[in-house]
Amino acid sequence: MALINMPDFSGELLSEFSARRTERVDTPVIQPAEPFLDIAGEDLRRRIFMTESETGASLCLRPEFTIPVCLQHIETATGTPKRYSYLGEVFRQRRDGSSEFYQAGIEDLGDINIASADARAISDAAGILARLLPGKRLAITIGDQAVFEAVVQALGLPLGWQKRLIHAFGNMIRLEALLASLVSPQFVTGLDDDIARLIGAGDEAALVAHIDATMQQTGYSTNASRSPQEIARRLTEKLILSETRLDDAAFRVLEEFLSLDVPLINASAALSGFADAAGLKLGNALSRFDGRVAALANAGIDLSMISYRAAFGRPLDYYTGLVFEIGVEGSEAVLAGGGRFDKLMSFLGAKDRIPAVGFSLWLDRIATERAA
Repeated sequence: MALINMPDFSGELLSEFSARRTERVDTPVIQPAEPFLDIAGEDLRRRIFMTESETGASLCLRPEFTIPVCLQHIETATGTPKRYSYLGEVFRQRRDGSSEFYQAGIEDLGDINIASADARAISDAAGILARLLPGKRLAITIGDQAVFEAVVQALGLPLGWQKRLIHAFGNMIRLEALLASLVSPQFVTGLDDDIARLIGAGDEAALVAHIDATMQQTGYSTNASRSPQEIARRLTEKLILSETRLDDAAFRVLEEFLSLDVPLINASAALSGFADAAGLKLGNALSRFDGRVAALANAGIDLSMISYRAAFGRPLDYYTGLVFEIGVEGSEAVLAGGGRFDKLMSFLGAKDRIPAVGFSLWLDRIATERAA
């Protein structure tokens, strides 16, 4: 890969980061691959550049900064709250543009005032873009994974289906395919008669014993493959999921929710009206949503440039609440994107739960917009 030049507006960016009282941090270009493979999600996994250490450990070129910044925070045992900023190259395959490009951003770790921290992330991203793109009107789209999860849970679907739908949030093609299979289930075929009978009888101990005996007879080692208990659990879950049908009324509720696309100023009323009409109790998720809207207004952000789309998500699996993207009005290019990732720090090994929110800026796209 050829070296690329630092953007000519880097000085302005660093000045903005300093004014926002962030600590500039750098992370190694070579990163352990496991966190990205396990946590970041399928969209990023298939686009990273893999390599291997002399000892055979899986490594990759840094595909983004959030996971490396969080890992470095944990390794240095730094206390929170902490605000980090970064500016450097990332490496991943893209549908448009170079596979080596600059990103910058802020990761805000440990602020327990969730609404205020969410509002600050959006405000910081929009404020920096406003400085870099004077005179251009920005358009902000937000979604909320926590609200979607609350809707799915309130519909009372089996936990396995809830996990599938939540995992697909933000990917409408995949989500629509899952909903189609829920409306018209495809029953599991090809199951051994004894296994099907034991699953149907709910006799887990006998099912595990049967699978264990079969594995021993066929020479499968439980050390080299899944255990009989895990196989039994997966088969049972697969059969239950295949027999679950989403009734027409629940399907219409999900369709109505996913179709919500309103100015943020009207979003709280729209969500409350939807929940009341559907008879769903969304409780804390709606309260947190309302709190964020109030925090954005208190931060002086022009709410007229923000829209809420219920189906909007971002293609990274670690988001847990707010997700957002910012561009220039009338353009499809995403210039900034981010969201809340409250579970990521624990997944990466932090001893305590650390709430977190952040965003990234795509500097090559910003450069193109500046030149337009």
